Amino acid sequence: MKLPKEFYTRPDVVQLAQELLGKRLYTCVDGMLTGGMIVETEAYSGENDRACHAHLNRRTARTEIMYQEGGVAYVYLIYGMYHLFNIITNKKDKADAVLIRAIEPEMGVEEMVLRRGFQSIKPNLTAGPGVLSIALGIDRKLYGANLTGDTIWLEDKGTVLPEESIATGPRIGVEYAGEDAQLPWRFWVKGNKWVSKKR
Repeated sequence: MKLPKEFYTRPDVVQLAQELLGKRLYTCVDGMLTGGMIVETEAYSGENDRACHAHLNRRTARTEIMYQEGGVAYVYLIYGMYHLFNIITNKKDKADAVLIRAIEPEMGVEEMVLRRGFQSIKPNLTAGPGVLSIALGIDRKLYGANLTGDTIWLEDKGTVLPEESIATGPRIGVEYAGEDAQLPWRFWVKGNKWVSKKR
């Protein structure tokens, strides 16, 4: 079942980031269906989180989509080469988001392998937010995309992850955020080989 708009507009972005584990993320790009189970996420809160692009109500051409009602895609470029896919959550003007960091590939695996330039499937195919986007064909064209549409969407397949199988810890690459860098707002499935490796 495709996740409805109401799933994304709830107010607790940290809870949402945890609940997204086990959900499926799919894209249909150039006629190719690809996707898999979300196994790693990070929460960002616009209101009081120095790691968030919208901290202190910062509004730029890039972050403007964060102020929309939840249920749309925020895609941005880092290091001039990697697109990161975020899910905007909460009500309009709250600017909360969940970064999808890794999926366990299930659908269109051969296409993902081709997009990554690999010869065969291996754990770093979709383990990390930048390579995940390459594998799924996500780029700036999907900035602002409706997550209940037919190009990029999420589904609930009924997978229930026991609480003891979910790990939590500080987010990756946000050292500039001071104390907020230590918030335990990264969630991942323990022992899953598709989770990104912290450098």
